[in-house]
Amino acid sequence: MSWDELLDHGDHPFDLSFPAVRGVQPFITLKVAVVHAWDDQNGALFDSLTDCEIARDADAGHAQFASYMKSKNVSHMNDAMEHFQLVLNQCPVGHPDHATALTNLAWACLRGYIWNDFQDIDTTTSLFRDALALRPQHHPDHPLSLYNLTTTLNWRHSRKSTADDICEAAQLYHELLPLCPEGTYLRSIAAGENGVNYVIRECNNLPTDTSDEGIRLRRVVLELCPLGHQLRPEALDELAQAVEARFYQHGSIDDLDTSIQLGREAASLCPEGHADHDTCLNNLAVSLVSRFDHQGNPNDLDEAISFHEKALRLRPVGHESRDDSLNNLGGALIDRFQNRGDIGDMTRAISLYREALTLRPHGHPCRESTLHNLALALETRYDKSQVSQDLNEAIDWYRDSLRLQRLDDPERHKTLCSLSSALCSRFTQAQKNEDVEEAIALCQESLAALSSLHPGRYFSYVRLQEAYLSRYRILHDPADLSHAVENFRLASRHSTRGFPLRIMIGFNWTVAAEQHGHGSALEAYSTFFELLDAHLATRSSATSRREAAAAFHYARTLPADAASCAIRCDNLPHAVELVEQGRGQQWSLASRLRTPVEDLESANPALAHNYLELSKLVFNAAQSSATITDSAAADRAAIEYRRLTRQWEGAVAEIRDLRGFSRFLLPPLYADLQAAARQGPVIIFVASRYSCSAIIIPTLGAPYHVPLPSVGLADLKILKDRFTRAIRDASQMTPTQSRTDLIVLLRILWDEIMLPIVKVLEHLLKLKRRSRIWLCPTAAFTSIPLHAAHPFQTKPDRLPCLEDLYICSYTPTLSALVRSRQLMKKRIPPSFVAIGQGQPGAGKGKALLAVDSELELAHKLVPATAKHTTISGDAATRAGALEALQQNTWVHLACHGKQDPKQPYNSHFVMRDEDLTLLDIMERDIPHAEFAFLSACHTAVGDEETPDEVIHLAAGLQFSGFKSVIGTLWQVDDSVAKHVVKAFYENMFPDLKDGGVMDCTKAAWALNRATHAVKTTVPLEQRMVFVHIGV
Repeated sequence: MSWDELLDHGDHPFDLSFPAVRGVQPFITLKVAVVHAWDDQNGALFDSLTDCEIARDADAGHAQFASYMKSKNVSHMNDAMEHFQLVLNQCPVGHPDHATALTNLAWACLRGYIWNDFQDIDTTTSLFRDALALRPQHHPDHPLSLYNLTTTLNWRHSRKSTADDICEAAQLYHELLPLCPEGTYLRSIAAGENGVNYVIRECNNLPTDTSDEGIRLRRVVLELCPLGHQLRPEALDELAQAVEARFYQHGSIDDLDTSIQLGREAASLCPEGHADHDTCLNNLAVSLVSRFDHQGNPNDLDEAISFHEKALRLRPVGHESRDDSLNNLGGALIDRFQNRGDIGDMTRAISLYREALTLRPHGHPCRESTLHNLALALETRYDKSQVSQDLNEAIDWYRDSLRLQRLDDPERHKTLCSLSSALCSRFTQAQKNEDVEEAIALCQESLAALSSLHPGRYFSYVRLQEAYLSRYRILHDPADLSHAVENFRLASRHSTRGFPLRIMIGFNWTVAAEQHGHGSALEAYSTFFELLDAHLATRSSATSRREAAAAFHYARTLPADAASCAIRCDNLPHAVELVEQGRGQQWSLASRLRTPVEDLESANPALAHNYLELSKLVFNAAQSSATITDSAAADRAAIEYRRLTRQWEGAVAEIRDLRGFSRFLLPPLYADLQAAARQGPVIIFVASRYSCSAIIIPTLGAPYHVPLPSVGLADLKILKDRFTRAIRDASQMTPTQSRTDLIVLLRILWDEIMLPIVKVLEHLLKLKRRSRIWLCPTAAFTSIPLHAAHPFQTKPDRLPCLEDLYICSYTPTLSALVRSRQLMKKRIPPSFVAIGQGQPGAGKGKALLAVDSELELAHKLVPATAKHTTISGDAATRAGALEALQQNTWVHLACHGKQDPKQPYNSHFVMRDEDLTLLDIMERDIPHAEFAFLSACHTAVGDEETPDEVIHLAAGLQFSGFKSVIGTLWQVDDSVAKHVVKAFYENMFPDLKDGGVMDCTKAAWALNRATHAVKTTVPLEQRMVFVHIGV
């Protein structure tokens, strides 16, 4: 383009194109202006003359720089730098071309540095940094200045390996790339191998940094690797490792969840056949094992072992990382052994560690960790087999590992604690004082090395209490017992360690305190229940909560044991509080989201609204997560559930700050629980390993204690088994045959359990006959038909049986009864539905021929004041039954009922198509429901794994809103049951044929009258089978 053509554009900008470079079409925007220079009258030159001199020096500099680029002659570089320095001198700070002058000089210096002709890279970097400062965001040359500074930082890092340079370069690229559209020249050079990819690789090679700044850098690097980027898997893995390392330091489960999410994505981007497939599997598995250790979910452990097995297969003999996989798989197998007790896992773990040790000979940097792991495996096997050789070998390996570790090794505290534990075991065996003294010193050393909130302090506290308790058992020094208890307290309350381990140590504390008569026993029980409650609250579904509770099967008697302890301490109100706190936690946790808030709405409507909205969100999150089977999706759902739960907990904390609401949703006090006895005394049956007794809660005043000295926990288990056999045998008899075995057992029940209680009710409480009482059994008592206790005397002045004396009902917990009474305030016009399924279909049980006649009977005997509906046959489906439950206040259900002993939430009523499960019922909130008659088998019996959770169909209906429920303890004969049904409804509605109120609180009385009325037509075991639950 000629000068004339340029001048034709006048003062208007225009684009000037150049040939393509590396496939990218560059362009430049020019603005032309005609400049005339002349002397003014005072002889001063205009600025334009100075500009011309700057231009000449700049042109000369560029010419010399171009010659240097061609010839690499240092004199040309020096000349170029000299000219550029002259330009910079003429363009001081404030001059419009100062940034350009800085950039020109910096580029000449950088090229000289790259070719080793100029050594002052720090000055070069400062020049580029100053230029960038003059070109802030939105300046047209801001992207170019960002690129210039990243380039010099990259070169300085390549020569000096300065971590700060590559970290800064990553931050600059994070800002630069969004400013460079795809297809532009600047994008092509910035995103190349020597640009951002170099920065990503070098950042990935940096040591793991768990600081907030270090994690932030890893996130920046990941953002530099969008989906499809070749380096994304490595960036994902590095961020995963960093947040996992932070978890080990601070114990935040969010970090571990994040690590697993990142690991899953990395593994998905490195499928089978990818060079990094084994590494991704290994790292993900390590994170899953850590989460299992923290939260106790067995699915994590199973998945981790599967990944470790795959990784090991991809690392055959001779592979450079085989030793890592051997170590990691060994650790996971030990965890599974401790969780499930398969000695094969332990044997294989030891074998894997021995192979790993051969791959880490003397001088190997990781030898000490394998020595530690092998020692731990041997010590764990010793705990199971008590073979001294394992223990002594473990101690030797621990000492070897400790000798190899630096004093500042961040993992040293683990070896110190592990050696302490092994020495403790040997002290218990050989009683050498030097062993236990060394064990205590090792734990104290480990504590001194850790910050106050480090998760590892938990193990130091645990090992320290083991040492003190071991020495106390030998030397009986009370100071040792006090030290042990203090370390129990510190370990169980160490907030950065996961709940499962803290729950376990809480349990051990209760055992030690009881065994040695220490005054902290009640504190230990309360601590255990609080930790278990908090742990179960982290699980989103009822099924997962029950599985989590079942993992602590060794503590199933603790609610009763706690009550027994309080009784022995002569603190009956606290005994009631503890047994309530420890029982029915599944229902307690689920009901928190359905707590009535009328009082709160009056005090603070905004807080009440926020609480209710968050409760709905938490409930919905739990519902949606229950059906997820994909592991990654389940992780995301768990994180979202925990996020919402924290918001919900924040709302609860805010409510507790209100005057009068300080105990909102906290475990109730005795004064609150006594409301359960408003209509009659409640009797709690305490079945503990320490003692069996009853606590009677009267309508007013302090509770009464009734010792049962002739009954022990073993006796109750025998009694339960004998009842099971007697009822099974009776079901095979004809109606006229004598139920001798059953009668004998009911006499025992009367003489040894119920008679002492009746004496208190009669003589101390002065309770009138035919009054109502509620039975609340715990532990082994839950499987015994207490309501049917009978003296079976034949003499004329014979004693009446329990149901002749009182109207008996059951309640799963005191809180359940209180809640049902609260909901009685919300009543609507009654509606009655009879649901029956006598033809359940192939494989679902025999036909129930009497169902239709039972439904017709119920329909006929229920007052006409209620709206009537009957659902049976093909209409009695799962969906139809659920809809009927939600739309009616009174329900009669006649069908097969199945109790699932392994997974009680799968207990169900058999419908035409699908089963109506306990979980289906629990998920419905039916606050206006009143009464349900469950004429089906096994509807009021829980599972043996967690008996104090009282998980059965009748309790599920009570939880969903039914205040009064009749259920069954064992199998029902439908041809006989209809006699009880007829007598029940005749007594329930004797005078309501033409109108009146349907009162569900009369159900217990009506059932009592019905079982008396059918004595001559219904066998004993079929009269006993029906029980009333609720108001």
